[in-house]
Amino acid sequence: MLVDSEAIANRVFARVLEEECGLNLSLEEMFDHFVGHSQAQCLEIIEQMIGVPPPPGLGERYRNEINRELAESVIAVNGIEAVLAAMDTPYCVASGGSYEKMQTTLGKTGLAKYFDGNLFSVSEVTRAKPFPDIYLHAALSMGVDNPQKCLVIEDSPVGVTGAVAAKMTVFGFSELIKAEKLLAAGAHLTFNQMQNLPNEIFSYGKV
Repeated sequence: MLVDSEAIANRVFARVLEEECGLNLSLEEMFDHFVGHSQAQCLEIIEQMIGVPPPPGLGERYRNEINRELAESVIAVNGIEAVLAAMDTPYCVASGGSYEKMQTTLGKTGLAKYFDGNLFSVSEVTRAKPFPDIYLHAALSMGVDNPQKCLVIEDSPVGVTGAVAAKMTVFGFSELIKAEKLLAAGAHLTFNQMQNLPNEIFSYGKV
């Protein structure tokens, strides 16, 4: 939810899946099946769809094409830079993606400077989302020993499920994924305008 990467990534992924596996999936179907999942999980989902292991090299082709397209086209989510600049509590990224992807997207959009190295990847933990591992790892790395003190902003049902399992408060960002899907996964509330995040946090804290 820092950058507008999901639409770009899933358009590229859909093209790769059509060419490599004969799958013809709409962007909405791509979101439903793949958003929030690690690459390894995506390959498992593809195998279930086609009934055989994906073609060798599919993961590498996907990763290379996604990173190239993101490096050219990704932009920051509208309003996120002002939110980060105004934030007066510690924050970090707990990503289901790779460091390479984070470096590409945050570097391209100029957001990397707001994190001072506080970037955590699923590659550092045993289990990917929807397990809570990456959230718990990020919290401990940031010096927080009580997960209930953490607020997570998530834009996928898989991510929401993992953050709820970590016993953290979860706000669902519903710009791309329908709010009801995020709420069904356990989000405590949803919002669709990133610039409203400070007000959402303030209002929730008063409840």
